[in-house]
This record gives sequence, C-alpha cells and structure tokens, in this order.
Amino acid sequence: MSKRKIEVVGAMLEKEGGRYLITQRPPTSSLPLLWEFPGGRVEEGERHEDALARELREEMGIEVSVGERVMHTHHEYPNYEIDFSVYACRLRSPESAIQHLRVHDHRWVTLEEMSTYRFPDADAKTLEKLLGLEP
Repeated sequence: MSKRKIEVVGAMLEKEGGRYLITQRPPTSSLPLLWEFPGGRVEEGERHEDALARELREEMGIEVSVGERVMHTHHEYPNYEIDFSVYACRLRSPESAIQHLRVHDHRWVTLEEMSTYRFPDADAKTLEKLLGLEP
C-alpha cells in the first residue's frame, strides 16, 4: 500500500529585527502543540501561493504577499509523505493583529531561538537547512 502524499506550504514571515513567525499547533490536531512555520495543505488544483495566502487568512486572519520559494523538502512520516515548500512572505499591513483562529499560539523568534522550540520533523529539516546545519 502506498503512502498518502500531502502537499504543504509554509510561510517564512519576517519582521524587523530578524524575527520570524512560528505558530503552535492546536492540542486536538495531529502532532499536537508542536511549533511550525504557519501554513497548511494545498488543495487539488490550487497554486502554492494561493494556498498559503488562504491558510494564513483562515488560521490567523492576516493578509500576506507571497514571494519566492526559499526552501523545499520532502519528509516521510510513518503513514504519509509531506512535500513541503516554504515561501518568503510579508504582511500586507504590518500592524495587523494575529488572531488565533486555527492556531494555539504564536511567537516572533530569531533563527537562533527557534532551536528551543519543538517542531514536527518536516519543519525541523527546513530549520536545519536555514541554520546551515544540513547541506
């Protein structure tokens, strides 16, 4: 039996001071309470950029401009595979308040601070690439 393949997009959303937005998964979700780059699943026929903008609107009530893809990784979990693309994004209105519509919590952290948070394996691989720990 082949594993289910899921296309996922994430946002590398940076604000002044080199801080990046990470969000905490809800306690009732798969991989509960782990931290991740905000984003979600790409629906069939949906462009990555459109999926990412939609997910951030649905999860936190924010509007973003999606830029270029900055990272791509593939990760196999026991029951499914993730094709994970991360895009540089910026808030359309920097003063926008982040709401917790479908996230448990959020933080603005530096790349160095990210290592103190527990991420799902696919996000952790992306973080390792960002920090230059993986070729």
